[in-house]
Amino acid sequence: MQDFVQLIQQYWRNYLFTDGYHLTGVAVTAWLLVISIGIGFCLSVPLAVARVSKRKWLSTLVWLYTYVFRGTPLYVQLLLCYTGLYSLDIIRNHELTSAFFRSGMNCTLLAFALNTCAYTTEIFAGAIKATPYGEIEAARAYGMSQFTLYRRVILPSALRRALPYYSNEVILMLHATTVAFTATVPDILKIARDVNSATYQSFGAFGIAALLYLIISFTLVWLFRQAERRWLAYLRPQGK
Repeated sequence: MQDFVQLIQQYWRNYLFTDGYHLTGVAVTAWLLVISIGIGFCLSVPLAVARVSKRKWLSTLVWLYTYVFRGTPLYVQLLLCYTGLYSLDIIRNHELTSAFFRSGMNCTLLAFALNTCAYTTEIFAGAIKATPYGEIEAARAYGMSQFTLYRRVILPSALRRALPYYSNEVILMLHATTVAFTATVPDILKIARDVNSATYQSFGAFGIAALLYLIISFTLVWLFRQAERRWLAYLRPQGK
């Protein structure tokens, strides 16, 4: 126990923040989670609408994208982004793409965003399909256009009802950030591995990492529960 406490005192800055402008540990993990989830969310909303579209070619293209990214491991996707794409001449010989794919952080964010977008698209598409038909008929009775129907009725209703499922995706994405060390990104697990290599105290090094992930997970769960209480209150049984 004393060794564990000493390990925290000696390396807590490495897990949280370093001096200067360099962020490590929790800061990098939070950055990866927020940016990838944000990009994935913004992309998944129009893709979910396309996924349920009556245009067969459009829905098939989105289905193919989600099938590929949900059917292959995130670790493999990260390796393809980090080392696979850069091995292509068309990527390596172009100034912009070469600069982008030389950065481990850029490759990691790209892989994470595309992966979570695929899962989120299917979550939102399922919620859109589950929209009560009465709500749609009522909106059409008011003379709403298809765009207005989605903007004011279908999407607000679907996104609220998808919140519990989306919260699971965010938590799973937090756990998935542990593969970022593959691209030499200094997230929590990368710092834990470095501390373990320096001290050979495996239990302490990875125990701190597990504790940090647990704290972040509980924080996210609490935030989503608050959001559900606010935006899904109308679904709770009402007392007489």
